[in-house]
Amino acid sequence: MTTSTALRGKTALVTGATSGIGRAIAQNLAQQGAEVVLHGRDEVRGKALVEQIAAEGGVARFVTADLTDAEDTLRLAAAAGNIDILINNAGVYEFVPTAATDAATFDRHIAVNTRAPFLLVGALAPGMAERGHGSIVLIGSNAARQPAPFGAAYAASKAATELLTRYWATEFGPSGVRVNAVSPGPVHTEGTAAMLGEHIAVLDTTNARGRAGHPAEIADVVSFLVGHTSSYVNGAVLFADGGERSALPG
Repeated sequence: MTTSTALRGKTALVTGATSGIGRAIAQNLAQQGAEVVLHGRDEVRGKALVEQIAAEGGVARFVTADLTDAEDTLRLAAAAGNIDILINNAGVYEFVPTAATDAATFDRHIAVNTRAPFLLVGALAPGMAERGHGSIVLIGSNAARQPAPFGAAYAASKAATELLTRYWATEFGPSGVRVNAVSPGPVHTEGTAAMLGEHIAVLDTTNARGRAGHPAEIADVVSFLVGHTSSYVNGAVLFADGGERSALPG
């Protein structure tokens, strides 16, 4: 059921909305009364989520698009129409060493994680600015600031996203459009479970909180950033990673 009217009358586009963090964000926004445009690649999962949101008293519709394709990304923007909230969540990640990352893999990371948000903001933020209001949230990653011996392409694409957040906050802020990012640490999702398999428990050993996050916890941070209580927050990258672990003495 819709539990709040805080976002009633608002329309939100959530990319990568059919699983993991994106799904939790979409459900959260719908529960607050927003009409949600769900993006994904799987029409079956998209239809199922639309039906679930409707059963809970919300309103949603699904648009499929391939974010590795620039024209299809722009088609998504056109299909979404006039929106008040844009959540750039869709992402790809392959945690492999640099030598094992070919050009196609690198390009895919940049296309989905960096170029797609760039194109969507370019297509949709001017309309928000013209109407004098709007909120854009990008989902970054702690990989952008915590180097590891693998996953450099992913980290680079997310670092670019977080930098763009600050640029867009400067570009569109004077017109009433706030742009912020959430930088999650490890989160228990279908993707991380598939990637780590029997080693999934390692996620709970990576931060000062002593456990990995849950999609709903990231969705709550996004909800704060699109709501009126964060009206003075612009160009921020909020870390939702459980806290960095302290170095051991010695």
